Amino acid sequence: MSDNSEVVEINHYEMVPGTVQLIDITGTLDVQKNGDDSNIILQPQPSSNPNDPLRFSTRKRRLQFLLLFVWCVLQSATSNFTGPLYDAFVEDLHVTYDQINDTAALCFTGLGVGVAIVQPCAAKFGQRVVYLSCTLIAIIACIVGGTAKGLTSLYIFNLLCGFGAAPVDSLAEVTATNLHFQHERSMAVAMIIMALYVGCYGGPIIAGYITENLGWRWCYHIQIILYCALFVVMFFSFEETTFKRDTEKEDEFEEKILHQVQSMQSKEFDPSATIQEKLYEKDCVEEISTSSATKKTYWQRMKLIQTEQADTRSWLHIFIRPIFLIYFPAVIWASVCYGAQMMWLSLMANTQTLFYASEPYNMSADKVGLTNLSPLIGVIFGMLYGGQFVDWFSIQKAKRNSGISEPEHKLWTMAIPLVTNAAGLIAYGFGPYYKAHWAISVIVGQGLLGFSMAATGSLCLSYGAFDCYHKLAGESVVLILFIRNMIGMIFCFVCQPWINSGIISTTVTMCALSVVINGAVIVFLAYGKTFRRWTADPYSRYSDPNYGRI
Repeated sequence: MSDNSEVVEINHYEMVPGTVQLIDITGTLDVQKNGDDSNIILQPQPSSNPNDPLRFSTRKRRLQFLLLFVWCVLQSATSNFTGPLYDAFVEDLHVTYDQINDTAALCFTGLGVGVAIVQPCAAKFGQRVVYLSCTLIAIIACIVGGTAKGLTSLYIFNLLCGFGAAPVDSLAEVTATNLHFQHERSMAVAMIIMALYVGCYGGPIIAGYITENLGWRWCYHIQIILYCALFVVMFFSFEETTFKRDTEKEDEFEEKILHQVQSMQSKEFDPSATIQEKLYEKDCVEEISTSSATKKTYWQRMKLIQTEQADTRSWLHIFIRPIFLIYFPAVIWASVCYGAQMMWLSLMANTQTLFYASEPYNMSADKVGLTNLSPLIGVIFGMLYGGQFVDWFSIQKAKRNSGISEPEHKLWTMAIPLVTNAAGLIAYGFGPYYKAHWAISVIVGQGLLGFSMAATGSLCLSYGAFDCYHKLAGESVVLILFIRNMIGMIFCFVCQPWINSGIISTTVTMCALSVVINGAVIVFLAYGKTFRRWTADPYSRYSDPNYGRI
């Protein structure tokens, strides 16, 4: 093939957001790979800057991720541990169940507002200071809760703990992906989702026993002790992971890799094409990797506010950017689908005492808390499915697609959570109504819901935020989780009246909603790439950090 015909072939090649060359099928590309025999191309390519989080040693990356995981578990527990305490609140604080559910809605309000605020703060001042500041907010919230005298204290506690936990719902996912390559991201995001649910379900288990043996106020006192200890550990060991990458050079790198794959057939006719492609690859890798930066000292890494990688745009500009993605189909579906999972989470948190502390089960506070073991175990399996299995599945799909990975490859794995979500809702709602054995509602219902929530949450975030529009991952996460938390907040207000109108009709309606919302994945399996192609131009514009500058 002549040079001219090759150019025509290249010009007809279409770059679609989210489509990347993940596997070097031939093993001949001059790029940085995973280091084993898998020929997985590292996306993004790590720079030669020693302060690049992707160049941290495996041990260091695991330590940073472990600290993040523990922090997320504790914050999630603080936001969700009060289920077994409802009877104690009613007796000691003279409040009603409806009022308690309203306080839970304020927690989602704090989460929603916090998600929109902490992200630009982290971009301007660093992620480290945001995590430490939110730890202090959680301590203040627990002090308020532990000294509560009435409904007002519960309002303040929930609003503060929601705001303090906001990074769990936005920044933590970004931090996790800063420490992992694309082929590892589903597992990383799944671990953060797991941390969220471990706190959600583990917190009530422990709170139930503390309430029975020490009194409900000690639930808050013990958390204060744990937060203070964690604050000290993170202050001296948790590092900044913000790192600005040159997105233009990354685009060139991807184009030149796909250029070689696209023109592979021409090589047998034009040997010079191979030589030219090798030069492209070498130039691109060198452009991305070259750096004159020196490694920071320990005390430089422990600075409270770090602006070396700070965003130079105004805080307000960063704050409003997520709204640009409001008409990206993948982002909106991920938002609604993940928001539905918060409905099921709120459903269990707000009805456990109602279902299990009365006839026919008559469980004590510690036994009600213990029912959360079932969704906790389900979450662990959901994390393994939505993380490790999904990563493996997408790699296998890429291998069968000439090494090219499409975001929709992961969506095939949504089939199982779709079924378990609906089945879990039926078992959880119908069991108590028909006075079935507690195992139907607890083990089957809550277990399946725990599995589906963890798996679905990971898939939604990975697909909508990190795979389809990776250059706008931060903005996508904020929008997805803001909408998710607003859905959770609204549900908290309507949950009790909805339940009061009839548990059967409520359960059937929720089951139908889960099938419709989760089942919308079929649309994206069929037209997901078309949607990404439609949004390619606005995505290119919005990826410019200065777009919409105020």
